[in-house]
Amino acid sequence: MESIVPTKYWHKLDDGRIQCDLCPRFCRLREGQRGMCFVRMCQSDRVVLTTYGRSSGFCVDPIEKKPLNHFHPGTPILSFGTAGCNLACKFCQNWDISKSREMDRLADTASPEGLAKAAARLGCRSVAFTYNDPVIFHEYAIDVAQACHERGIKTVAVTAGYMCDEPRREFYAHMDAANVDLKAFTDEFYWQLAKGHLQPVLDTLVYLRHETDAWFELTTLLIPGKNDSDAELDEMTRWVVEQLGPDVPMHFTAFHPDWKMTDVPPTPPATLSRAREIALRNGVRYAYTGNVHDLEGGSTICHNCGQTLIARDWYILEAWHLTDDGRCTKCGTPCAGVFDGPPGDWGARRLPVRIGR
Repeated sequence: MESIVPTKYWHKLDDGRIQCDLCPRFCRLREGQRGMCFVRMCQSDRVVLTTYGRSSGFCVDPIEKKPLNHFHPGTPILSFGTAGCNLACKFCQNWDISKSREMDRLADTASPEGLAKAAARLGCRSVAFTYNDPVIFHEYAIDVAQACHERGIKTVAVTAGYMCDEPRREFYAHMDAANVDLKAFTDEFYWQLAKGHLQPVLDTLVYLRHETDAWFELTTLLIPGKNDSDAELDEMTRWVVEQLGPDVPMHFTAFHPDWKMTDVPPTPPATLSRAREIALRNGVRYAYTGNVHDLEGGSTICHNCGQTLIARDWYILEAWHLTDDGRCTKCGTPCAGVFDGPPGDWGARRLPVRIGR
């Protein structure tokens, strides 16, 4: 299968360079040069994707690992990524994939049709574009999504949301759900620690909420001393409720020292609980803690009567008090999300698989 395919979000500059218009980085390339993401390259006076159909690996995960707590809970999801990234996060937790410059690590190959067939064969309700950001393998992700939808399989983007308006509209026309990484709520953080900007991410979130039917949840990795102050968490969660509404779930997850931030300590569990409390106080109905063992912080509570709707122990569903259409069994209040019957029973299993063409 050909791994190099043409793309369409670019234009030629007066000085002869080609500008990639997929994301707000707007890389300006001469023949043979690669963009910041490393996988989009100038070839024959156009931008091409160099990793189409190639993956760093395939794995069946619990959907809660994405994390998505309100989208077909308990079901298995076929997950895969490629290589590269269009941000430069010093704290990247998947740096061996997202920062990879070794195309040889992309040993697994799969056509869109082959991947959709594998998902169906493995009993997966959905496929996730994850491990690195699907924005940069835009064309491959869309083709896989189309093949999946032909078989009734849902698609999930795990992304930082850093992309331009026109490709954003095309991309999310093919996504059923997303988890968007809202890394912080200051532009200073985005620039100093990720070499990006906050506003394009906020634009993606507003677009998702008001112009699509895709279900989405937010994740913020809390880094001690960088984005975990009460003031920033208060401002962030107020913005979420005001601009996106109270039903968008927020996941506050624990940082561990990695990549270029090994000198920063791990996030204390108390920080995650404090963030969750601030979110709930500001009107977020579904706030979670992650990367720590926290039964209370991992469970879904009815915002009307306080009953535990879904009790979670890590990725295992311990209790379920929702009707088949997603209502509280005690008071009948709907729980926001995508529910269609009883929960799945995949549990915490992680199953690496080989796909082939």
